[in-house]
Amino acid sequence: MTRLSGITPSGPAHAGNYLGAIRQWAREGGAGDLYFVSDLHAMTTPYHPQKLRARTRELLAVLIAAGIEPDTVFVQSDLMPQLGPLTWVLECACAFGEAARMTQFKEKSADRTHEGTPVRVGLFTYPVLMAADILLQGADEIPVGDDQAQHVELARVLARRFNSTYGEAFVVPRAVMPRAAARIRDLADPTRKMAKSSSDAAGTLLVLDDPDLLRRKIKRAVTDSLGRLEYRPVEQPGLANLLEILATCQGKSPREVAAGYSSYGEVKDAVAEAVVEEFRPLRERTHDLLSDPAELDRVRAQGGARAMERGAHRLTTVLRLSGVG
Repeated sequence: MTRLSGITPSGPAHAGNYLGAIRQWAREGGAGDLYFVSDLHAMTTPYHPQKLRARTRELLAVLIAAGIEPDTVFVQSDLMPQLGPLTWVLECACAFGEAARMTQFKEKSADRTHEGTPVRVGLFTYPVLMAADILLQGADEIPVGDDQAQHVELARVLARRFNSTYGEAFVVPRAVMPRAAARIRDLADPTRKMAKSSSDAAGTLLVLDDPDLLRRKIKRAVTDSLGRLEYRPVEQPGLANLLEILATCQGKSPREVAAGYSSYGEVKDAVAEAVVEEFRPLRERTHDLLSDPAELDRVRAQGGARAMERGAHRLTTVLRLSGVG
């Protein structure tokens, strides 16, 4: 059984990434699970090349520092020699209407954050690249949220279509819902989730922020004027977000932790200390890895080589069946 999960370096890793996914991967990952940094996906909207390269290395270091086995981790662009031809084969099997129905393309192409910037073709076709990511590694299960389930369905369609038209080459993957995890919200605007690409750094807890900065951000977190210390996500989203962060760090439920405090200030103090201690070993280990670039390069090269080895036979089969190999 192979499960495949990816994370895009569209910005620095934050509390939502770590508490909601990375920590869970490290603690609960199975023997066949694979994890990758999807740097090619970060190119679908305007980006800075040097920042992309630096964030990719940093995120790779964070995954390993979190405790994920290095031999299960790789960087997407290191597989370009295989992903390029496979993506082209899959694009030639994908109908225009199938790609056009992708909800994320509709939403991101309508985003006015980069008004005046042309919508990139890569934004339209990247679900096919995502299908190539999945199918190249022979993944059986893809843990995804609702926003990515449609992309996994496209991978299923393309795998079945290729297998029935040209011959058996692909495992047909299935989307699975990951175990319920923390859904961390932005501290400055708890109506939206914490995001790597957020322009408001004050509401985002980065895993590599120093302790004093983490404390300042949490102390300034938006709450409310109701003065009711209860877990009520709809009525009190800011307070609920803080309780969820604290509960996740402590391994309890938000309602349990709410019962232990009598003021918002006490909650913020507790959240600050819990987050600082939760991130401390991760931050230290990540800095150690980043300060030894030769070792990080070695780990990255080994991960890429293993991923290429896993996909080599499958790509050879696909090209042969397609008539071009």
